[in-house]
Amino acid sequence: MTARVTAVSLSPSHNFSKRTQFEIRLIAGLGVEGDAHAGEKVKHRSRVRANPDQPNLRQVHLIHTELFEELAGKGFAIGPGEIGENIATAGIDLLALPQGTRLTIGERAVVEITGLRNPCLQLNTYRDGLTEAVLDRDAAGELVRKAGVMGIVLTSGIVRPQDAITVALPPGPHLPLRPV
Repeated sequence: MTARVTAVSLSPSHNFSKRTQFEIRLIAGLGVEGDAHAGEKVKHRSRVRANPDQPNLRQVHLIHTELFEELAGKGFAIGPGEIGENIATAGIDLLALPQGTRLTIGERAVVEITGLRNPCLQLNTYRDGLTEAVLDRDAAGELVRKAGVMGIVLTSGIVRPQDAITVALPPGPHLPLRPV
């Protein structure tokens, strides 16, 4: 399967869920135009309280729709935008990408992956037990965070459902994704 966008979402306010759109505009150095989390400096409330001057490494939240299917098997009916992502994808293992991977989305938008979304307790507020449902353990017992990846916008562009996604890995050695 070719990697592609399945849905795009944004919210102008700090709501947990984001509304699906026909398209979103990514703005280099800022994020999703019109989204509450767009900006050069961090916009996530908990991170602003900790240090409002830190760079915004969470301009765009991407999540794999395969997670929605996995969650459905656990009794959670989750659709695009409901758990705060801007771009839902299919056919790409986002969690396996190394730091610095660049995704060309659509005709020209480029997003650089900065790290993992750290699932927060707001997931449980949305649906009881959802935080635990997006966490797992690997064979070595290490925590696996499945709630998507975060990135910064390097090149502006329009992103629509069905847009292709091209992956460019950074030069090695590759660093695994960590929460940002």
